[in-house]
Amino acid sequence: MENNQSTTIQPADRLTAVSEYYFSRKLKEIARLSSEGHDIISLAIGSPDMPPSKETIDKLCDVAGRVDAHGYQPSAGTHELREAMAYFYKRWYDVSLDPQTEILPLIGSKEGILHVTLAFVNPGDKVLVPNPGYPTYTSLSKILGAGIVNYSLCEDNGWQPDFDELERTDLSGVRIMWTNYPNMPTGAAAQMETYRKLVDFARRHSIVVVNDNPYSFILNKHPMSLLQIEGAKNYCIEFNSMSKSHNMPGWRVGMCASNSQFIQWILKIKSNIDSGMFRGIQLAAAEAYRNSDEWHRRANIETYLSRRVLAEKIMQTLGCTFDKSQVGMFLWGRIPDEYADAEELTERLLHEAGVFVTPGFIFGSNGNRYIRISLCAKDDKMKEALERIESIMKK
Repeated sequence: MENNQSTTIQPADRLTAVSEYYFSRKLKEIARLSSEGHDIISLAIGSPDMPPSKETIDKLCDVAGRVDAHGYQPSAGTHELREAMAYFYKRWYDVSLDPQTEILPLIGSKEGILHVTLAFVNPGDKVLVPNPGYPTYTSLSKILGAGIVNYSLCEDNGWQPDFDELERTDLSGVRIMWTNYPNMPTGAAAQMETYRKLVDFARRHSIVVVNDNPYSFILNKHPMSLLQIEGAKNYCIEFNSMSKSHNMPGWRVGMCASNSQFIQWILKIKSNIDSGMFRGIQLAAAEAYRNSDEWHRRANIETYLSRRVLAEKIMQTLGCTFDKSQVGMFLWGRIPDEYADAEELTERLLHEAGVFVTPGFIFGSNGNRYIRISLCAKDDKMKEALERIESIMKK
């Protein structure tokens, strides 16, 4: 019998710098449990379970039916999509962007993390990454040979950067600082004072600050942008995504905005990697950027508000503490002292209650004593999860 296991070929060294993404690994376990007959309720992943607006879907279907819509598209995106993105920023943030030179559509923000790192960071350079923070900031930087310099976000500072600590940090070789406000996983709201300090920090240290901003519409009536700060475009980049705000996670449409030189550098990388999104997706996305205020209120505020009430009850049942002022599509809470760490609690919930909740350690060491509950489940499922958890906590 032929032996299919290679004994001579080895993977690239960069694979030793990262492990499989936590959710990729954990979802395999959940699939196995489900195949064994266990009914698992997932309150872990931030994948909106509601559809985009009807106008968005109608536009996609219309364009998909055209015989001339299926060819390659420009890496820089269609004119219609860039115009819609500029309109979106002016409408919601009062930020003026040149759609021809200061906007670049992305196949999701995750792709943007790769492209920006390739455009600004040489192997051996360093990046500032928040702890806790989105794991991809760390993993992609490691894959590309960059060094990680963590900066702490702490509950007693409202999960905002400690700028005194940053000034004491050795910043030699640092090229990029990743930020994410409104914050994931902590739910800390964006603050203009933080944005002002970030722009000043970027200017004084010649570090590109990249603000990842996909959550500014979820349970948040006053969306804010880093680019609202005077001079921000000279030193900063902002990502935005349609995944959360427009219920389009699988469509993979995002954007970055900055000055024209930064956008050209990023496009130089991007144009060598992808061939643009399907035209139907681009034109449908342009339609979605014109969703009514009422649609956003209903989809991003009212729907998540009722779910948030249930998530808070789950946290209270678990004995967790949390900040009620959080925004975004998650609820972040500190676990009781009786547990050694967050994973001890989340594994108990998974195997005793059949409820999958995210342990905070995957976002960094400052998340070791926190859990995160996603609001991306229907009310009836969240109610059932609450009942299951109440049952095991009585034991």
